[in-house]
Amino acid sequence: MLDRAVSELSKPSKRLPDQRWQIYPQKPEFAQKLAVLTNISPIVSQLLINRGMETPEQVQAFLNPESLVLPSPLEDFPDLAISLELLQNAIASQTKIAICGDYDADGMTSTALLLRSLRTLGAQVDYAIPSRMHEGYGINKRIVEEFHSEGVGLILTVDNGISAFEPVARARELGLAVIITDHHDIPQKLPPANAILNPKLIAESSPYRGVAGVGVAYILAVSLAQQLGETRGLIQPMLALFTLGTIADLAPLTGVNRRWVKRGLQHLPKSNLAGVQALIQVGGVQARGEEEQGSRGAGGAGEQGSRGAGEQGSRGAEEKIQNPKSLKPEDIGFRLGPRINAIGRIGNPQTVIELLTTDDMGVALERAMQCEQINASRQEMCQQIEQEAIAYVETEFVASLQQDRVLVVVQPNWHHGVIGIVASRLVERYGVPVFIGTYEDEQHIRGSARSIPEFHVFEALEYCHDLLGKFGGHKAAGGFSLAAENLHVLRSRLIEFANQCLEPEHLKPLLKIDAEVNLNQINQQLYQQLNALHPCGMDNPDPVFWTPNVQVVEQKIVGKGHIKLTIAQTIDNQEYKIKAIAWRWGDYFRLPPRVDVTYKLRENYFNGNTTIELELIGVRLPIQPQQFFASPPTPSSTTFEYKQRKYTCGFYKNGIQAELRIKNSEGKVLAMQPGHTIGLLGTNRQNAKEVDISQPQYDNIIQVALQALSIKS
Repeated sequence: MLDRAVSELSKPSKRLPDQRWQIYPQKPEFAQKLAVLTNISPIVSQLLINRGMETPEQVQAFLNPESLVLPSPLEDFPDLAISLELLQNAIASQTKIAICGDYDADGMTSTALLLRSLRTLGAQVDYAIPSRMHEGYGINKRIVEEFHSEGVGLILTVDNGISAFEPVARARELGLAVIITDHHDIPQKLPPANAILNPKLIAESSPYRGVAGVGVAYILAVSLAQQLGETRGLIQPMLALFTLGTIADLAPLTGVNRRWVKRGLQHLPKSNLAGVQALIQVGGVQARGEEEQGSRGAGGAGEQGSRGAGEQGSRGAEEKIQNPKSLKPEDIGFRLGPRINAIGRIGNPQTVIELLTTDDMGVALERAMQCEQINASRQEMCQQIEQEAIAYVETEFVASLQQDRVLVVVQPNWHHGVIGIVASRLVERYGVPVFIGTYEDEQHIRGSARSIPEFHVFEALEYCHDLLGKFGGHKAAGGFSLAAENLHVLRSRLIEFANQCLEPEHLKPLLKIDAEVNLNQINQQLYQQLNALHPCGMDNPDPVFWTPNVQVVEQKIVGKGHIKLTIAQTIDNQEYKIKAIAWRWGDYFRLPPRVDVTYKLRENYFNGNTTIELELIGVRLPIQPQQFFASPPTPSSTTFEYKQRKYTCGFYKNGIQAELRIKNSEGKVLAMQPGHTIGLLGTNRQNAKEVDISQPQYDNIIQVALQALSIKS
């Protein structure tokens, strides 16, 4: 009976996501001590430990970011003083200023922020954004020549320019001053601008280090307003645009980003910007009473490190978001951000600039409706290209993925504007870095890249620089162009780079799990405790929990391929049930009857009732060691290989309980008992040390041992 049960448990399912589960080491004593010292719950304390906090001072600074004493930006940004001088002189002399922006949410919010603030401060200012379809990312010589012919004296780049050596050199040749504001990685050779503001050029310890393009624009605009003594009425609108752009660009919500985004989220619902109000109305973010919370919980904008804001729209319109006085990052990440980003991808960025700079509510609503329609087209386009890309990968590349460790997918007739979103979905599906492209014409390809944590996109592009035209980006994402004749060599070069930095175990999506929770612990009280961590996003992810061996009691497909389900867990002879949703998991339907689940918590409102539900992000068969001890097994042992080393393993009696032991060739034994997350490791029990067997290095070998034993039995 046990043999059959073990065998059934061990059968791999083709219908389950292939993921790496990394469970943080639990430190209950330290968590309890920190909780007492800082007056928070032990579970929140453990979550903060997982996020790198080790002292009460660090915890207090995190929980109350307003208590941080910030250095003056003038101290941290070496070129800020000269930038302010150039702008003040241009305003005083009425010299024409031109902003060169970018077509993503960060670039468009940055452009709008500086347009609004500079106009308010009396500048003569206009803007240009390169065509995504015809020119690609960043300032170029055409734009420089055009600015010159229009009598522009000062160019201000936002969210681009750090790699634009030739266009900036041309501008200086023509006698134009140039201020670069950007946040992308620093190239080997900096452009000859008059001033460069980039957080990657300042000290790593600076609280300003993690700002996005819109953060650099915000610092510049606030500093200028302060210097001119004209901050009144300027700060709140700029803070609203900073918050939109920072979350939509998935910037880290740490340092000043956490402080300013927390403020901004409180002000956004009552923002006096017509465009923000129009977006909130049209985007389905509906106002609610003060006492109620937002209907989407801890499943927010930062959940996929490789995604941009426009890539978050897959949840569809079947769910409205309601907000109280304060929004949550996911309201922007899933509802507002995609509507802005869709324009930059397949529309005209002017629509968003007008939306965010107009004071006319009628114009704002018109532009917001255009954003809504274009976002719907973008969703359809993404779905179609994703299906075509998957079919192509399954035919051409899936068999060699383990050897290649990277996907390079290029096809004609795909829209440049949405292939980055599709790249993210392919990363999610296949667990490898993805470089995706489409033909601009027979001779030229333009592409986007998205990554996994162990692979640096910008470094990969630099490794192939001699094969590429323009390229740029950072660790998680990038863009590039190349001559079509170089495609074959590019694929080989990227495979070479991937094989230098990736191991086979990296080729599965990584889930970082905070703590184990039983279903009877999930309630409104726990959910409220987690609010102390908000706003969550990049570098401060939403809490992720797991529960082993739950029963799937109901499941069905809803909307565009989502699984809605009810799971149950029996504790002390009492059954606890909870509802869950798994977004875009239609491929994995039906889930097995018993699974381990990983999830975030979310609130759901229905008919005036608030309930806590799970948002599933991971599932696996419950082949935890305790499953093999359901009844005392007869002693059995076998040998197996793991990472080219030989091991023996077996079940043995230890007192009244059975024990699984795994022994290596040097005589070191890993021993564990059912229901325990702590095992013993050593050559004998006297010198053995305690280890957390839920950690990947132990969990992986345990899984292999159990598979070997189940095959033998």
